[in-house]
Amino acid sequence: MKPDFSWMVGLIFLAFHVACTGPTETGSSKASLIPKPQSVEWSDETFDLGQCTAIAVETPVLEEEGVRLQRMLEEMGHTIALTDSELPENYTIALRLDSVEAQHLPAEAYRLQVKTNRIDLIANTPHGIFNGLQTLAQLITDGKFVQGCDINDFPAYQWRGYMVDVGRNYQSIELLKQQIDQMARYKLNVFHFHLTEDVAWRLQIDQYPQLTDGAHMTRNKGMFYSIEQLKELIEYCKEQYITLVPEIDMPGHSAAFTRAMGVNMQSEKGFEIVKNIVEEVCETYDVPYLHIGADEVRITNQQFLPEITALIQRHGKTVIGWAPGGNYSAQTIHQLWKEEGDQTVTDRTRFIDSKFLYISDFDPMNSVVTIFNRQLGGKPHGDSTLLGAEFCLWADRRAKDEAALMNMNPVYPAMLAFSERSWQGGGYPGVVFSIGPDSSERATAFADFEQRLLAHKEKYFSELPFNYVKQTHIKWKLFGPFENQGNLSAAYWPEQADVAPEDSAAAVTATGGTVWLWHTHGPPVQAWLPSPKENTTWYAYTRFWSDADTTTALWVDSKDQSKSGADATPPKGEWDYMKSKIWLNGNLIPPPEWSFPGRPSGQLEDPLADEGFYYRPPVSVSVQKGWNTVLMKLPMGSFDPLLDWQVPPKWMFTFVPVHKGKGINYVANDIKFEP
Repeated sequence: MKPDFSWMVGLIFLAFHVACTGPTETGSSKASLIPKPQSVEWSDETFDLGQCTAIAVETPVLEEEGVRLQRMLEEMGHTIALTDSELPENYTIALRLDSVEAQHLPAEAYRLQVKTNRIDLIANTPHGIFNGLQTLAQLITDGKFVQGCDINDFPAYQWRGYMVDVGRNYQSIELLKQQIDQMARYKLNVFHFHLTEDVAWRLQIDQYPQLTDGAHMTRNKGMFYSIEQLKELIEYCKEQYITLVPEIDMPGHSAAFTRAMGVNMQSEKGFEIVKNIVEEVCETYDVPYLHIGADEVRITNQQFLPEITALIQRHGKTVIGWAPGGNYSAQTIHQLWKEEGDQTVTDRTRFIDSKFLYISDFDPMNSVVTIFNRQLGGKPHGDSTLLGAEFCLWADRRAKDEAALMNMNPVYPAMLAFSERSWQGGGYPGVVFSIGPDSSERATAFADFEQRLLAHKEKYFSELPFNYVKQTHIKWKLFGPFENQGNLSAAYWPEQADVAPEDSAAAVTATGGTVWLWHTHGPPVQAWLPSPKENTTWYAYTRFWSDADTTTALWVDSKDQSKSGADATPPKGEWDYMKSKIWLNGNLIPPPEWSFPGRPSGQLEDPLADEGFYYRPPVSVSVQKGWNTVLMKLPMGSFDPLLDWQVPPKWMFTFVPVHKGKGINYVANDIKFEP
């Protein structure tokens, strides 16, 4: 059976449309490639697709990739024949298997050479050819011309994954395929499918139809994936060289199982049912891995995980579990989800890094920064134990609908940042929540990435949610610390008229539309303040230029609501619970009229509505011709909320003038900032 390449239609249309006119967030003469190849040499040559005479597939095993390329080019109006014969030198595209050297993972490596009269794409395997085709698509402008270059490329990590939690919030097959398509474009190769939760069991099990009965679900009742649907998704992923990893969480996160079956998984009867389920899943689906979750649970049956693991292994599949988690075998792959997971890893343990990669805990602006900065697994590239990493879309809180999952989480901005880092390797030690000083190599590298990211946003994501805008042009002076003794309303000189902030020396200078002073998780996270202290107040100051008296829209905020937690919503008349204030030209910017002001914490069944700047309408403000001053007051009390871990203090702020771009997304105004 020939593979279905219909998913490429939208890719090609978006990839080669003419960029929108008017103010943009980016501009570059070179093709913007994500992920950035390991080696690129640009030339002044250009290959004209209009003159291309043939696609040469020099080995039969590459026929599917030849058809894939042929259909890509057909969508741009080029009808080009496939051939396996010897070709003249002029105006051909040749795909072939040959030896391509790579420092890591040669099975995915490729070499792409584009000259005036020929394109050669060479790889060690068909997967390498597929990777090269994704790069080739990004090199084409206006559907006609391919930029001249010589690219040698390979990934740094073999496991480059994305996880979706559909147990808590169901996603349609259409939306899942949309995300898988984007994964393929950006060379991700593992789709982790978290199917079961306390909320609902969403995988059809023939032996136990009651598991997917809507009566036993607390959200999206009756919504689940049939056997045929999961088989379809597995094949859909395979066609794009993506491995689907199903997860059936056991023995924890299994309240839906208990409601449906009337027994606990670790009971004698429950254990037998789980083994029957595992047998069915292993025999039904052609997948190499089965994720068993196994975290956040008290193990009362010490034989549960060893016996389940042995059963899965007898079916020729590899077991994966969250770490910290259960009593795993030496062969089980550990997926690290917090710092304590490091303690489970020995020099022989294979592992995947997901620490600080939960995008439901991130605002969109910083998600891109921190993921770009990460050194995955604490190593610049994978090895015999570090397989790679996954970023994860959890949403413990009920989402209003599946569109809200995409609008309230930075799925695609984070995906592109993760693609870059997981393919390129490198990164910076620790968890870094700042762009870095202007003179630093880190800041320079991020500015380069941001430019490419915004080019992709403009070309490919005009009709898909992409809640990141340019921020490297926004500069701040930070003044402090001012000891507030726990009085969050206390005022200090930056908000008084005696001294002009623009004439004062900053304690810290910062860059970004979203700036984190300190992160809830404390020392593991490096934010902008070098020595943050409790019960202190800081101020942030900048100014921006306007050519006229006008109005503008602002993304502005002083906190980000986690989608994994159940934070209390801001009280009426306040930006947050820390008495933050925001002035523009000396005038207070009032907070929004919240839909649910002061809603207590812990209410996971209440969807978010307008608590985040990126999913509510921007604030409209008047600006004056000339310089406009911005002052943010950022008090902090205790770092430890004591009463409720669901209300973590977040010392941060966002301020970005924006306007609606082409399509559904906002873009940053092209204006000058100068603190």
